[in-house]
Amino acid sequence: MTKQHAIYMRVSTRRQDTASQEPELRRWAESHEGDSHWYRDTYTGTSMDRPGFGRLMRDSESGRVDTLGVWRLDRLGWTAKGLTSLFEDLIRCKVNLISLKDGLDLVTPAGRLMADILAGVPAYETEVRAEGILAGQSAARERGVHWGGSARGRRIKVTGEQVAAIRRLRSEGGEIAAIARATGLSRPTMYCILGEECQGSSLSGDGGPARGIACVTRPM
Repeated sequence: MTKQHAIYMRVSTRRQDTASQEPELRRWAESHEGDSHWYRDTYTGTSMDRPGFGRLMRDSESGRVDTLGVWRLDRLGWTAKGLTSLFEDLIRCKVNLISLKDGLDLVTPAGRLMADILAGVPAYETEVRAEGILAGQSAARERGVHWGGSARGRRIKVTGEQVAAIRRLRSEGGEIAAIARATGLSRPTMYCILGEECQGSSLSGDGGPARGIACVTRPM
């Protein structure tokens, strides 16, 4: 049986389109040998029960797919439970997952770690709803509504688990922007942690962070 590259795109409503996703995905498909099959849905990401996604998973289960490409991981789903289950199914079916914007490659150890972090960080489920929020903000700005930014120098609590994951991903070649998305933290916080410029750290007996690290953000 000839295997193919699967490409999945999703938008939440019919008022949205895939114009932002398709060009990069087409370039990715053209850079890989073999046939590519496209799967599309206009459906909420809170449900994994979607027509196009269902066909994709049936083809994966039957061994027709060897690689799945998506523009961004949130196109596959918005819930930690759904994404975690999907990662397990793809690994079981020996299907690699490539997320272009997240810099994720499920076949690598760093990619699997990043996938677990993305699915498990509570902030992720809120952050991926930014499309609707940004659309609402844009409409509000047209009406003259403005928002103030957060004060510089505000302190952010970073857990020991986040610090360990950040340093491991960086040591394995992860990009700062991708790691920031994976952990739900800002890029200035990434530089703070990786540059060991955090203030107020608390160390456990084995030298690791005990209760986390409070980072002071700074302008990029």
